[in-house]
Amino acid sequence: MGKDVYEEFEAAKAVYNKANEVLGIDVARLCFESSEEELGRTDSTQIAILVTSLAMLEVLKEMNVKADITAGLSLGEYTALIYSGKISFEDGLKLVKKRGEYMQNLIPEGNWKMAAILGLENIQIEEICNYTNKNVGFISPANYNYPGQVVVSGEEKAVEEAIEIASEEGAKKTILLNTNGPFHTKKLENASMEFAKELEKVQFKNGEMPVIKNIDGTPYTEKDDVKEILAGHMISPVRFDKTIEYMLKNGVDRFMEIGPGRTLTGFIRKVNKEVETISVSDSESLNNVIMYECTNV
Repeated sequence: MGKDVYEEFEAAKAVYNKANEVLGIDVARLCFESSEEELGRTDSTQIAILVTSLAMLEVLKEMNVKADITAGLSLGEYTALIYSGKISFEDGLKLVKKRGEYMQNLIPEGNWKMAAILGLENIQIEEICNYTNKNVGFISPANYNYPGQVVVSGEEKAVEEAIEIASEEGAKKTILLNTNGPFHTKKLENASMEFAKELEKVQFKNGEMPVIKNIDGTPYTEKDDVKEILAGHMISPVRFDKTIEYMLKNGVDRFMEIGPGRTLTGFIRKVNKEVETISVSDSESLNNVIMYECTNV
């Protein structure tokens, strides 16, 4: 993850090196040399994705490629907060490290699963979850990705039952995800409470650009209690559907996804195929963006 960017761009390498100093761990080794099992742990994954994304953003910033508004899904909100200047690089990394640790170590005992359900209305999935909660076991909507795709999270037997019911009700597709925690549900309340203590140590600023909140799809304002929102974010559904809606309504017509994968640009194109979407996930795509920007100044 990010090795080619690290090797090609000094600005990216500097981000990894600075992250090493802040966290006291070899982030480059974690990203480039760790086993699939190690990198797959939530506490490792979050640091690896955050630093890799910030490294790519630093290269773009050096080339004067900058965003007017920014957002992310779940962990990605921290990348957006750091990038915007609402939180310092050092504090952001420390928070994400603690966030990952709490999400990894304070998961309640049980067999937990998450699943994506495609092709049903939000209200249908919410009703399925309500029924399954009463009759089988705990389950809750966790990610509203875009209209027509919702991820549910909960006990394995409840998730399996919800998938079966969703299929009977006409879902186009259901996908059992490779996760092992009830993320973005009230079952992570202990993790949220511990994380709230870490948030109290951090100073948040106004920042240089708007950042859209996962919790409701609107930009942070000066009146918002950022610490309360981020603690609540851990136990609340991600409203990326509302994030997309807000950006489109406010004239955003060019979206650039930074970091491993092309998931978010895929979500956006499901909503509006007319807007421009760009995915930056490696040195090739990063160079393509730099070249495009340089020839279109």
